[in-house]
Amino acid sequence: MDTVNDNIETVSYWVELATEFAVKYGFQILGAIVFLLFGLVVVNWLGNRLIALMLRRNIDITLSQFIGSALKLALVVLLIIITLGNFGVSIAPLIALAGAVTFGATLALQGPISNFGAGVAIILTRPFVVGNVITVRGVSGVVNKISLGMTFLTGEDGEQIAVPNKEIVGQVIVNSMEMRIVESHFCIPADEDPARVVTLVQDAVAKIVTDKTPQPPQVGIQDFTYGGVVIGVRAWVPGLKYFEDRYNINAAIYRTLKENKIELMKVATGSLALPQLNEGNGSAVPPPTL
Repeated sequence: MDTVNDNIETVSYWVELATEFAVKYGFQILGAIVFLLFGLVVVNWLGNRLIALMLRRNIDITLSQFIGSALKLALVVLLIIITLGNFGVSIAPLIALAGAVTFGATLALQGPISNFGAGVAIILTRPFVVGNVITVRGVSGVVNKISLGMTFLTGEDGEQIAVPNKEIVGQVIVNSMEMRIVESHFCIPADEDPARVVTLVQDAVAKIVTDKTPQPPQVGIQDFTYGGVVIGVRAWVPGLKYFEDRYNINAAIYRTLKENKIELMKVATGSLALPQLNEGNGSAVPPPTL
């Protein structure tokens, strides 16, 4: 019987203590929770409004989203500090703990953090924006999305290419905006009229490059080699049609030469090996020059 009475007294004590706590702090806790939830809604609304405002002012979408996200993060941190203050919690120990955790996370996550730092640099300096065609680290494509950790490209065949931002910062970036340039060349014998060949090739290439380009195709005497002349061709094409247009341009040049009975340069009974065509990452190497 004594044990039952002791248990009843213990339960009564805890019920009374819980009731007293609920009466004393219940409304304070409820108010803090409501304040936190309402604040999160307001923070999200303010961040989205800021992003929409910057987009209406024609500010780059990546920069707009970065600034909007930074504002949300700062306001959420401020909101949490105010909420903890309403509970009477001292934030000084929390700040020290956060500093220690941040230091440990920095050591453990050096790779991702370096990507984030590089992403911030790309967003702020803007060496390229969404929609540009870039070539970096041997890959090329249209910039589809720039995040803090990765830059996403779309290749000509529709493939998605994810490049870590730390692999971009500090590298040579070729930004051809929405276009890329096709470069090619071929050798004709010295007894051919180069002016005639240039005119014929210029007309042929112009029929292939029909999209709006920064400037018309360029065809001219690029160099001189043993017993012949090197004719160079340069044409701007859409980034997502680079290889398609390149093949069509080369086919049109070859067809034009054949129709006008213009032969590529030959040495004795064998053909002179043409220089290796570039892969889209730079100029091709011309034949030996005099």
